[in-house]
Formats: sequence, structure tokens, C-alpha cells
Amino acid sequence: MEAVLTEELDEEEQLLRRHRKEKKELQAKIQGMKNAVPKNDKKRRKQLTEDVAKLEKEMEQKHREELEQLKLTTKENKIDSVAVNISNLVLENQPPRISKAQKRREKKAALEKEREERIAEAEIENLTGARHMEKEFQKYCEDIVNTAAWGGQLELRALSHILQTPIEIIQADSPPIIVGEEYSKKPLILVYMRHAYGLGEHYNSVTRLVNIVTENCS
Repeated sequence: MEAVLTEELDEEEQLLRRHRKEKKELQAKIQGMKNAVPKNDKKRRKQLTEDVAKLEKEMEQKHREELEQLKLTTKENKIDSVAVNISNLVLENQPPRISKAQKRREKKAALEKEREERIAEAEIENLTGARHMEKEFQKYCEDIVNTAAWGGQLELRALSHILQTPIEIIQADSPPIIVGEEYSKKPLILVYMRHAYGLGEHYNSVTRLVNIVTENCS
């Protein structure tokens, strides 16, 4: 029973550590998003605030659901553990004893594991810090301007806000996506090409198909 409780605590601690790690990564991402929007652009700042609130709310809900699922699983494990312990009491007079040497080995292994986790967390913090995110964002912008790299959702959202026009993206294998739904103008239409002409994933502009018969008659 004691071993089961220890394992449950380990699982909960691991989950909480992962949650802390994900929160740090989200904060780093949010900082990068804030750096990309000028402070004097009130409209984009307002949209940024909404996007940030949505991201934080989604993560909070995800973490809450994971904790609830862990508690439910823990409760089921306790019931199974009680049944097993009752069976063991009937079959055995005394539980097996763990030697002092085994305890020392287990303690040493636990300390080593904790040390490695602290090192891993420090490395993740270095990789996802604000300074690193700023450099990564600058490199991303330079690649878009100076190389053959294709833009994506970030650029489409920026264009939609600048033009104050919605952008509709048509895809072959899923429903259309509309960026900038808050704008009332006639949407610009793009097509998302997953694999075409050896160019990889990218967006293409489209033009309305003209009826050839009507054109000839005119």
C-alpha cells in the first residue's frame, strides 16, 4: 500500500512539473507574440490580448482535466491495491523485508533522477527564455524576407489586420479557414497547397474562373 501511495505521489509530481514546464513555454511564446506587435498599434494589441487570454484559458482547462483524470485513475488504483493487499495478508504472514543496501541504492537512484530533472528544466528554461525567443523571431523574419521560405498563419493574420479584410483559405482535405472574421469586407481567397510542383506546403492566390462561352458572346 505504501509503495502504491509513493507511486501516486510521483505521478502527481511529474504531472505538476510538466504543467509548470508548459506554463513557462507558454509565457515565452506570449512574450514573443508581444514583442512582434508595436505598442502603439491599439487594434493589434487588443487582438493580441484576446489571443493570449484564449491560450491561457485553453492551457488552464487542459491542466485541470489532466489533474481530474489522474485523481480518477488514482482512486481506481487504490481500490485495486486494497484488494491485492487483502489477498497478500491472507497468503503471507510477513511482507518481504528490503535490505539496507537496497534502500541506499534506491535513495541514491532517486537523488540522481531528481538532479537530472533539475538539469533538464534548466536547459529548457535556457532554450525557451525571452532572449532566445527574440533571436528566433528575428531569424524567422530574416528567413521569410531573404530566403525561399513560405509564410504561414502568422503572416496571414498580420495581412488581414493590416488590410482590415478577412482572408479565406480553401483546402482540399478539410473545411475552409477564415482569418480575420471580425472584418466585414469581401474576403480575399487563397488556396492551401500541401504538395504541389515540388514546392512543399504553401499558399497560392486564386482568381475567379471566367465563363468562356459568356466571354466569347460578349
